Parts: sequence; structure tokens; C-alpha cells
Amino acid sequence: MTQPSILIVDDENKLRQLLGRILQLEGYRVWEAENVKEAWRILEREEITLVLSDVKLPDGNGVELAAQIKLKFPALEIIVLTAFGSIEDGVKAIKNGAFDYIIKGDDNDKIIPLVSKAINKSILQHKIFRLENKLRRQFSFENIVGNSAEIKAAINISRRVAVTDTTVLLLGETGTGKEVFAQAIHQESQRQSRSFVAVNCSSFLREILESELFGYKAGAFTGALKDKKGLWEEAEGGTIFLDEIAEMSMDLQAKLLRVLENGEYIKLGDTKTMKSDVRIIAATNRDLSQEIEKGTFRSDLYYRLSVFAIKLPALRERAEDISLLAEHYLREFSHKTNRQITGMDKEFLIKISRYSWKGNVRELKNTIERAVILSDSNTLTPDLLPIEFHINSDSLNRMDLASVEQAHIQKVLYYSKGNKAEAARLLNIGLTTLYRKIEEYQLDTGV
Repeated sequence: MTQPSILIVDDENKLRQLLGRILQLEGYRVWEAENVKEAWRILEREEITLVLSDVKLPDGNGVELAAQIKLKFPALEIIVLTAFGSIEDGVKAIKNGAFDYIIKGDDNDKIIPLVSKAINKSILQHKIFRLENKLRRQFSFENIVGNSAEIKAAINISRRVAVTDTTVLLLGETGTGKEVFAQAIHQESQRQSRSFVAVNCSSFLREILESELFGYKAGAFTGALKDKKGLWEEAEGGTIFLDEIAEMSMDLQAKLLRVLENGEYIKLGDTKTMKSDVRIIAATNRDLSQEIEKGTFRSDLYYRLSVFAIKLPALRERAEDISLLAEHYLREFSHKTNRQITGMDKEFLIKISRYSWKGNVRELKNTIERAVILSDSNTLTPDLLPIEFHINSDSLNRMDLASVEQAHIQKVLYYSKGNKAEAARLLNIGLTTLYRKIEEYQLDTGV
């Protein structure tokens, strides 16, 4: 919005035109309307930054118009003009969302500074709204890539629970996108305007995690020189995502259970109970029923967390999505690195489609990023993939001498980009020996 636009709504032609001329001289684009109907026609068509509206209009009231405008265009600001200094109108206008109100004739020296302040606020509000919309789009379910029945089912059930305030437990292997789903659930909930706080329970020492979650009072322990807010307090009114929940110690699990049961917790070193209004989304890649049997996870906490459990599919269970995801990350990293990489060759796609992807979507994302960085052409080719993509998985897992030799020769062949003479030199063997090994192990030389 390089040049702010102002809409003047007033049925007094001379006053409206005079005010319009003054504002144009200040560098603003000006639109004029003599009634509410015409004002709405302009508002629907143009990107207006500020509305200056008289109170008494032929087909409506400027004070009521302010409320209607703020309802439909919350980032837009309104200044109400009145010919009579009515405190009642002024108070009502402010309550209806108006930026301010001024009296015609008496406040001429105030109007330009007031307009400038209102314009600045409106521009800031527009920026905030755009950023919030961008954030919502970035973390929405629409941004989860995949057409498989498995991922569509997970999205569908997550959408249904998102609009409730129910605790959610996300289950799935490492790299299946548990935090992505947690963010999407938050963005489609009634808490979307409040904080989303993500905590990886495995990232903290057990003694530190409690103070990070719930905060502490000064003097609670050595080094606690002043009060500290915990992440729970930061998430007030919003959502807290507890990733790797199975890593939480048993004593801290008991405190989390109390929060789930009555919304209360106590900061370290404090005696006062804190009330909280926070939605909990937890996640783990472990089988919690097995953890309960081992005595490392509380069964009562599990039942409270698993009110609504959602299993996210592993990438091997949604193999048809691999090429879609690869194309998505290719576009993303080509843009980030300012590279003109337009596609992946057939052999590259075959190899990534047949790979086991133990790290799931996260591993695929990292693999595509690596390939984009290493690529010297506009197409991703198999030589850009790590060595494990070129060796039979059985060979990687076996430790016998023949398997180790097979894996090493294959690695050197890819390092030399299929140049057999160079590979033989690096391996310190004869070229004939290399050819024999290639045939014996059926190695891939098509680089």
C-alpha cells in the first residue's frame, strides 16, 4: 500500500470537496461518497486505508457505519466527524471501533495530525493481518502434501478434532510430521490468535524440563536470581505441543496429570497455585502401552492424553506421495537457493520411490535439499543421492567381507561418476579386476 487511500463520507458537497482537496495536497488518494450506499460500493471495490465519516447521513448514521466497517474490514480505521459536540456520539463511536471523533469547524487544526496517526495504525494493522494470514496458510492443513488415502484420513480426523478443545495425542515414527499436524490443528482451532508453544521433552535434562515448562520463583534453586515465566504461562489461552512426551520423567508426568485434570500447576519454589487455560497436544514415536508395562509411563496420564489419538502414516505406507513431496521440496529449495532446477530424471525418481525412508518425510526433505545444493544442472540425477540409495539394503546391514567390499566398490564408482579407470585407480586394483567385481556384485555403473 504505497499511497494510502482515504474515503470521505459526507452529504455536504462543499465541505467534502474542501476536505478532499486538503488531504490530496498531503499526498493521499481521496475517494468521496455522499451516503452510506455509495460508501459501501467504494469500500468493496477499492483498498481503503481510512474512512472519514459524518455522523448524520441521508441513509444512515456514521457511528453505526463505523461498527459495520470494523466488522468487515478490521484493519481499516475510521474517524467520525460531527457538526455538534455530542459526547454520547463520541463515546459510542469509540466503542464501535472508531479511531477518534472530531467536531467540524472547531478541530480543523487537529485533522491532519489525526489522519496521519490513524493512517499509520491502519498500515500497521494491514501488515499484521497479512502476516497472520500468511502464517495460517503456512501451517494449515492445505499445506500438507499428499494424495494418498492414508494421509487424507489423518488430515480429515485432525480437522474434526481441531475445532474442539480436546487433548490430542499424535502417534507416529520420527519424521512423519507430528509438529506440522500440531500446528495445523492449532491454526484451525478457536485458539489460533494465541500462542503455539512447541516443547521437545527430549531436549532438556529431566531436572530442567520442569522449570522450563512451569517457570520458577527467585531463589528456587542456585542461580535462580529472579522470577521466570514458564512455557506454560507463555502459551496461556493458546496451545502447547509436548513432543517426545515419553521422555518426560515420572514425577513430572504426575504434575502434568494435575494440569490436565484441573488446569492447575505450581512454579518451582512457589506455594501459590497457578490456573491455566492451555490446550495440550502431545506426540511420541514410542508405543506408550509398552512404556506403561516397563513402568516408565503413567497409565492414568496415557488415558488423559489419548482422549483423541491420531496415528500418522510412515512414508513407506504412503509411497504414492513420495514423488509429490519430492517435487514440493524441489520447488522450495530451488527458490531458497535461487537455482533454476526444474525436475528430476527417471532414475532419480525410481531410486527415491524404492527407498525405505526410515526417517520419513524429514529424511526425504533433507535428501532433496542436499541434491539441490550439489546439482550442477537443471535436473536432479541419481549421483546426487547418498551412497545408501545405490546399495542393496541387505548389503548395508550385513558385515561379512563380501558385503563390505561390495558396498565400498559401489561407493567409489559413484564418487568417480562411473569412470571405471578412475575407480580402479582409487581402489588400487586392476581395471580387469574391477570389471569382474562389477559383474560379480551386479553393481550400478550407470551414472
